[in-house]
Amino acid sequence: MRVLTVLELLQARESVSGAELAERLEVSVRTVQRYVARLRDLGVPVESTRGPGGAYRLRPGFRLPPLMFGAEEAFALALGLDALTYLGLGKVAPAAAGARAKLDRVLPVPVGERVNALRAALLLDRPRAVVDADVSLLMELAAATHACHRVRMTYATQNGTATVRTVEPLGVMQHEGRWFLAANCLLREGLRLFRVDRIRSAEALADPFDSPAGFDPRAFLYERLALAAAPWQVEVWLDLPPEQLERLLPRAMAMLVADGSGTLLRCTTTNLEDIALHLLQTGCRLEIRRPRELAEAFRAVAWRALDLVGWSDDGRASVLRSVEGGGEAVPRRPEERDEPAS
Repeated sequence: MRVLTVLELLQARESVSGAELAERLEVSVRTVQRYVARLRDLGVPVESTRGPGGAYRLRPGFRLPPLMFGAEEAFALALGLDALTYLGLGKVAPAAAGARAKLDRVLPVPVGERVNALRAALLLDRPRAVVDADVSLLMELAAATHACHRVRMTYATQNGTATVRTVEPLGVMQHEGRWFLAANCLLREGLRLFRVDRIRSAEALADPFDSPAGFDPRAFLYERLALAAAPWQVEVWLDLPPEQLERLLPRAMAMLVADGSGTLLRCTTTNLEDIALHLLQTGCRLEIRRPRELAEAFRAVAWRALDLVGWSDDGRASVLRSVEGGGEAVPRRPEERDEPAS
């Protein structure tokens, strides 16, 4: 690695003295001479001048290979190419294979064999929920975001209706196997979150825009996913601080705001029993603010749990009275109530 560092310094500067190289590498001048000799053995034409002002330089006009990698760098590149499909970039597989072939050609045989052996020993499993995105589209959106240029795009809604929109892109993000675009939509006159896999086409325009100061695309993504349109709006107070709940609940499941000694959780959902199961995993005291049907979801989960362990009706009654605050009535199963549970 120090030999490669010497080469990088020689590429970056017209000439470097032996004393400067020794100080930079924290070695002796004699060791620097050995490094230079090693470069010459590899075919790199390093010239030197003697005397008090002596220095090393690369022969003028010499063209070095574009890149040189150490073993760890080569392994990082190879593993990164293998992992592209886990980021929803499976469509770039041919390009990744080409890059990997080039890497294999330039690596010394011992390094290449070691890297490939390590790759073979690591088993990567593609997540089930990954949705592949168009790489050229991602590049177009990322470039427009960086340049602060508006984008005209055709976007398909969940029901398949396509609309043409002009947006001001503010961030392209990947979350749980899917890519999203945060943007200011001129058609809807507000900030919106778009799924990249629903963008049918996109064209960067010459129109510039000013990105809002302090805008956090990641925080915006989490908020929009947590509060997406859904039948149920949930508010629950939990007796734990937000930073502790963040480690217990899935990211983007809900908005967490400090409230007194605990946290106010807000989210939307299509399935209240899923929310009940997640909240049970926190193991803390909680208070349901809304909807009241969430209490019924907790009871339904409790019934399923008791059925699984084979509890008798008397055992169920004993446990479920505590849910009712010590009442005498035995709670009925959801399907036995006069009105079906939501």
